[in-house]
Amino acid sequence: MAVSLTGTDIHLAFGATQVLRGVDIHVDAGKTTTVIGPSGSGKSTLLRALNRLHEPQRGDILIDGRSVLADDPDLLRRRIGMVFQHFNLFPHKTVAENVALGPRKLRKLSKDAARELALRQLEQVGLAAKADVRPGSLSGGQQQRVAIARALAMQPEIMFFDEATSALDPELVKGVLALMSDLAAGGLSMIVVTHEMAFARNVSDTVVFMDHGKVVETAAPDRLFDAPESPRLQQFLSQVL
Repeated sequence: MAVSLTGTDIHLAFGATQVLRGVDIHVDAGKTTTVIGPSGSGKSTLLRALNRLHEPQRGDILIDGRSVLADDPDLLRRRIGMVFQHFNLFPHKTVAENVALGPRKLRKLSKDAARELALRQLEQVGLAAKADVRPGSLSGGQQQRVAIARALAMQPEIMFFDEATSALDPELVKGVLALMSDLAAGGLSMIVVTHEMAFARNVSDTVVFMDHGKVVETAAPDRLFDAPESPRLQQFLSQVL
């Protein structure tokens, strides 16, 4: 079942550096919220705060309206799948073993059940034929699709994508974005940090623009891109579009 997620007044500092300064963000169940903004604006840190890889120092995080700040963070992260910029696959394991590892260790599936699940997820991302090869033989785009299959194998209620295409060669980006678009169309709740403005415009239900650790503007894609209200967003879009 898809769920909603809300972050309210999220604050996070590293030492004297205030990285998140009262961020509010929301994704409706089954919808996609995209976060855009310049490098260093706090976008990736926000995702890590929302799944408590970094604990917020102020604010609240709610799933379907219930605060999860008191929950076991490891259990919370089983509910939230995350795909990073870098694939972080185990090079000595096969593709199927990489995908099956989480379900075996955390969901306590048998070896056979975990492999069956891994093969289904690899089929979904178009890589079933690569199940028994090592990640090093795959292209960057294929490795990122394996990382997505690995996250989906944990059957998350919501997915976070942290600049999932930024480490890829340009010709490999399209395939990964198409897969993410399919997941969005399938009704998976998603928060996507991206520099891909076409994805933000065409796939998102809501776009959030961040700068200097704060949300500057939040709107539906057409409104945000075609009629930006804040001078800072106008300046940003003039540079990236």
